[in-house]
Amino acid sequence: MSENLIELYSNQQTLFGRGSIDRLVPLLAANPQPTLLFCGRSFLNSPAWARLGATLNDHILGYEIVSHEASPDEIDGWVTRWRGHVDRVVAIGGGSVLDAAKAFGAMMQHPLNIARYLEKVGDTPVQAVTLPLIAIPTTAGTGSEVTQNAVVTDQQHIKVKASLRHPVFVPQVAILDPDLLKGAPDRVLATCAIDAFTHLFEAYLSRKGNLFSQQNALNGLQLFMQAWPYLNQDDSRGDAAREAMMMASWLGGVSLSSAGLGVIHGIAGELGAIKPFHHGEVCGRLLFPFLDVLAESAHPEQQRLMAALAERLLPDETAPPALALKAWLQQQAIVPFWLEGPTLAAEEVDWIVARANSKNGWVNYDPATLTEMITAAWRVV
Repeated sequence: MSENLIELYSNQQTLFGRGSIDRLVPLLAANPQPTLLFCGRSFLNSPAWARLGATLNDHILGYEIVSHEASPDEIDGWVTRWRGHVDRVVAIGGGSVLDAAKAFGAMMQHPLNIARYLEKVGDTPVQAVTLPLIAIPTTAGTGSEVTQNAVVTDQQHIKVKASLRHPVFVPQVAILDPDLLKGAPDRVLATCAIDAFTHLFEAYLSRKGNLFSQQNALNGLQLFMQAWPYLNQDDSRGDAAREAMMMASWLGGVSLSSAGLGVIHGIAGELGAIKPFHHGEVCGRLLFPFLDVLAESAHPEQQRLMAALAERLLPDETAPPALALKAWLQQQAIVPFWLEGPTLAAEEVDWIVARANSKNGWVNYDPATLTEMITAAWRVV
């Protein structure tokens, strides 16, 4: 048997297409049961809510607003409030909303507080039980609608960003409606999309990968490149771009679930434990110095994979593939999200580096290289 056996986890039902959110109410009506909605406040102010809200309210018990990456205390509080009253969950929002709903649905079927089950800090294995979940992303980036993990962040007490993970936590239903991306600020579109790129790129380069995962990732990267320059256009080209990016994000979730991630997320996960930075922006900022490091790599498998990527995605470029990719991403971005921004303290950099790792990358990067990547991405004060 191959050492790198790839397993595919996906939704039982995936609805894709512009306007597909209109299928939500008929889905709920076809199988009535007590349902709780998780959403962001922006969704409640959206045209989709204005059109569907009155009817949707007839099929839900209530809703919880998620405005940031959920903490263990928040999830435990929601479970205490709704245990015994909810049999199904709907999540409409960005990755933080979807992850909060996934964690809630799982913990409704588990007896202990969520921290006991989290990777990195927990002491109890999760069980293969969760409430059914319908996931509807309103951003294209995390791929949470198709992943088996829910990210939970505690920046106050135990300072950890970790996953609750099991294959049954993949949402049963995903509704992928590219029109839900319309009207999002340019920075949100760009930083979410670069998160999808990072999922695809790191999964493509993963030492756990094989032809199956690499081709899935390449397909997603190709869709990303079709979409990246046009995400904010209010015309048919913009519609096609948002459709392609929604698909790229879903493929990013499939890819990371199959092959894992690399050093960018190995750093981002620890930084997210202490700083409230947007995760997609963190990944994007780290991506560019990583591409500089990758351009200098002599590792034969990294070189082979980058050459194959360049042949598929950048066939006319003569620069080293990593540098050509970096230049294209920055030149074609709808907003230069990597400029200016927040700062880090030197002691925070040391804290992050002491805990970061290279995950499933071919190279195990040393602390000096990790520090170099972080200080290239943020100004250190």
